[in-house]
Amino acid sequence: MLDVRRLHLLRELDRRGTIAAVAEALAYTASAVSQQLSVLEREAGVPLLERSGRRVVLTPAGRTLAAHADAVLERLERAVSELAGAREGIGGSLRIGTFPSGGPAIVPAALAELALQHPTLEPMVREIDSARVSDTLRAGELDVALVHDYDFVPASPDTAIEQVPLLEEPVFLATGGADRTGQVARSDVRGGTLAELLGPWATSPWITARDGTTGHAMAVRACQAAGFQPRIRHQVNDFRTVLALAAIGQGAGFVPEMAADPAPEGVVLTRLPLFRRSRVAFRAGGGTHPAIAAFVTAARAAVTALGSATSNAAP
Repeated sequence: MLDVRRLHLLRELDRRGTIAAVAEALAYTASAVSQQLSVLEREAGVPLLERSGRRVVLTPAGRTLAAHADAVLERLERAVSELAGAREGIGGSLRIGTFPSGGPAIVPAALAELALQHPTLEPMVREIDSARVSDTLRAGELDVALVHDYDFVPASPDTAIEQVPLLEEPVFLATGGADRTGQVARSDVRGGTLAELLGPWATSPWITARDGTTGHAMAVRACQAAGFQPRIRHQVNDFRTVLALAAIGQGAGFVPEMAADPAPEGVVLTRLPLFRRSRVAFRAGGGTHPAIAAFVTAARAAVTALGSATSNAAP
């Protein structure tokens, strides 16, 4: 009989390419991963790995088994979800990941709804960049997560992860120069290409998220699409800091609508033909788990309330 945990390791090796990468992602030692894969080979009765230079790669049989492992692990996740649904009430822990700007905008309202509807559920929130969510879900360190992607940085397909759409919002260019009279200059007028709107700031310093994040990749690629390489002066992940730095003339930056309010005085916000999409992500097969389904419902309610509040606050 093939061991499910070893199948998981084989699938991760197929995805990540090296035993060292699998070990790092799943908090094992490389020798432990190698040992478990050797046991899996004996269980399978055929070679699953072979040497290619200084690394090991999957044999054709190994790739076949890795493809089946995806289906096996999804069915197991679905079975766990159905068993959870057979219990009375929704309780226990729920490990939730969120990108930074999703924290203040969506998570508190969602948790308040969960506390009201399912008081025995114990949510535990962890801030994480969207680029790392897939690995963290695969490793079993999170149950569900808020993720986002941008134009120019679409989410990478992953058969082991399911995603439910939550919100699409425009991205604004934040710059300084507004009359500092307690007002924020905001342009929601739709029109103009990315090159036309970003071009005037081509030689200015830029404020981006830290290197290696989705937000950083979006900023660099958007500027490149507009015809220039951004001269990055500041790297911060907090959009409030981006707005504050832009307000005092320290550079231009990108801010999604959800994080653009409230903006400090002195900021000019210009709507761009650029969008961010937020989703709820979980392991494939886990969408019917009562706690995960409850979080999806609560997150959608939070987004609906957020949209209503934004509409009511608009001039």
